[in-house]
Amino acid sequence: MTSTGAIKVLGIGGSLRDGSQTERALRVALDGAADAGAETSALCGQALNLPFYDAVSAERTPRASELVEAVREADGVIVVSPGYHGALSGLIKNALDYVEDLREDRRPYLDGRAVGSVGVAYGWQAAVTTLDQLRTITHALRGWPTPLGGAVNTAEVKFDAEGGVSEEKVERTLRLIGTQVAEFAQRRA
Repeated sequence: MTSTGAIKVLGIGGSLRDGSQTERALRVALDGAADAGAETSALCGQALNLPFYDAVSAERTPRASELVEAVREADGVIVVSPGYHGALSGLIKNALDYVEDLREDRRPYLDGRAVGSVGVAYGWQAAVTTLDQLRTITHALRGWPTPLGGAVNTAEVKFDAEGGVSEEKVERTLRLIGTQVAEFAQRRA
């Protein structure tokens, strides 16, 4: 929690392309968390351009250290990944691998944190399988997946630079995921 008492929700997602459809979906979910009273932040694009995670080495780049510290301080997390060839992106998987650095913390991994998950792909198959993989990873990292997850098919849904979503139902779903993360974190606090 922050000094003002607000809970912190961290968004992790997107691709290396700034303003990607995946990053825009993440921002809509974070808006839902903010509306529920959370202080939100996001690590997207180049902030996730990290060296491959190496459990043997304790050396971390400044970006990797920033990611680990942001997860450590978060009360809740929203992860949005593009679906590439039926799976989550290597960029997002690598970022989640860095959560291993929290293994010795008082709250190891994602323990006690709600985690909202969204898969975004050009087609339903990759969007759904990516969502399933994110939820599986959340369980493995001891997080609490929100009851609602999101699969967004960008062949049917578009996000604009101002935060608009072409389908109202998708916007409601993403915002509700953010709300669920924030509400869970508030109850845990």
